[in-house]
Amino acid sequence: MTEQLTLPKRTFVIGDIHGCAATLRQLVDVVIHVSQNDRLYLLGDLIDRGPDSKGVLDFVFELRERGVEVNSVRGNHEEMYLKGCGDAYFMKLWSSNGGQTTLSSFQADGPGDIPGRYRDLMRSFPLYILLDDFVLVHAGLNFDLSNPFDDTSAMLWSRSTYVDRQKTDGRRLICGHTPVSRDQLEASLNNNKIMLDNGCVFGGRPDMGCLAALELENMMAYYQENIDS
Repeated sequence: MTEQLTLPKRTFVIGDIHGCAATLRQLVDVVIHVSQNDRLYLLGDLIDRGPDSKGVLDFVFELRERGVEVNSVRGNHEEMYLKGCGDAYFMKLWSSNGGQTTLSSFQADGPGDIPGRYRDLMRSFPLYILLDDFVLVHAGLNFDLSNPFDDTSAMLWSRSTYVDRQKTDGRRLICGHTPVSRDQLEASLNNNKIMLDNGCVFGGRPDMGCLAALELENMMAYYQENIDS
C-alpha cells in the first residue's frame, strides 16, 4: 500500500475582499490551491462595494464545510453594517460607503433583512487575532496608549503606520484597510506594519486591483486580478 503523505500546514492571510467573491474563489482555489491542511485568515471588509458580498460570506461557509480552517477579523465595513442594524446614523454611514451593493447581493431592502446566519458570522469576527509572530488587525493599533489593544476604534479605522513592537510582545502587524500599490505592499513585507490591501475592488488604478494573499511561512505574496464585474 502506498503511504499517503500529509502536506505541511500553510498559513495564509488575505486582504480586503469587498464583495469580490469570484476573485476570492480564484485566489483560494486556483492561485494558492488551499487544502484542508491549510489555515486561512481574512483581514476584514469582506463585504460592501463589490458585487457579491453574499457570495463572499457563502464561500467562507463553504470552505469551513470543506474542512478548511478559516477565520477573519472584523473590518470597519462589518462594524458599520452590524451597528446599522439598530442605529440610523450607522445605517446611513454604511449605506453611503458601499452598503447598497451588499443589500443588492442579498436582494434585501435593509440590513435587518439579511439572514441571521450572515449577521451572526460577522458578529463572530474578533477585532484582532494574535499569532506567534504577528497581530492580525483590520486597520492598526493606537501606540500612543500604554496598551494599544484598549483602543477598539483604531483597530477599525487607523491609518497610522507606526508600530511599537515592545507593546505587542515583538509581534509585527498585518493589516488591510488602506489600499496600497503592489510595490508598496511588497516593500511593507519587511516593515513592522505589513499592508495587504491592494485595492481589489478599485480596478483600473496603476499597480492596484488585485486580491492579495500572504503565506506566512515564507512571506511570499500571491495575487489575483479582480475578475468580478
